[in-house]
Amino acid sequence: MSTNPSPVVAPPHIHALLKDLHQKSLSQEATIAANKSGKVFSADIISNISSPDQKTQAQDAAAAFDTLMLDKFIALDEDKCHFAYQLITSMGATNIVEAGTSFGVSTIYLALAVSRVKEITGKTEGVVIATEKESTKADVARGYWKQCGDAVEREIDLRVGDLLETLKEGLPVVDLVLLDIWSALALPTLKTVLPRLRPGAVVLTDNTISGAKGYADLLAFLRDPANGFQNMTLPFTNGFEMSVYMPKSQ
Repeated sequence: MSTNPSPVVAPPHIHALLKDLHQKSLSQEATIAANKSGKVFSADIISNISSPDQKTQAQDAAAAFDTLMLDKFIALDEDKCHFAYQLITSMGATNIVEAGTSFGVSTIYLALAVSRVKEITGKTEGVVIATEKESTKADVARGYWKQCGDAVEREIDLRVGDLLETLKEGLPVVDLVLLDIWSALALPTLKTVLPRLRPGAVVLTDNTISGAKGYADLLAFLRDPANGFQNMTLPFTNGFEMSVYMPKSQ
């Protein structure tokens, strides 16, 4: 857990809740690591799939991992959440897409950042579009957001189900995307959102050092100059990729 002062502007009860949730995450992450599955197990067991047999094997592994993680509280690291908050407020960003909401910890930071930007700039439009496949996780996340109150709840549009479907329609012009999902879904998700990215939009991808093998196709896409991204791997634990979308004018 971060020892630096939090940059997050929020009431004391939200800071207390976030502290508790991060502690839960660290405790459960330690348990998983002790069982040798590791935080980025998904990126290890799902890689590029080419044959039907490989696809079946990967689907079985994905299902097993989903079962394992159904009640696991593995949130985006606190320092990464602080960075995302700082980045959003410095950009003046108000339209955020979060791919992989889980129990909604990082979503709280995103919502607080959007709320802060609106307060400072007077902007009235903007939303955090959160995505979660599992309805049980979505229900828990909603409960935490309710504890936070209106400053968080009002900023979130939670879309439950297959994010490749839920993100197909109704997207605003997007300022920032946070990818914290199965590695095999990362590139398809980015391509789904890509038509709505504004020039200067940022894509943040978690665990790109420890999960480099699983993210190989995504990283190759991001680092191909033809696709318009400028990339930097930030020195957070397990890696945190920051990709700025600067497409060439047509």
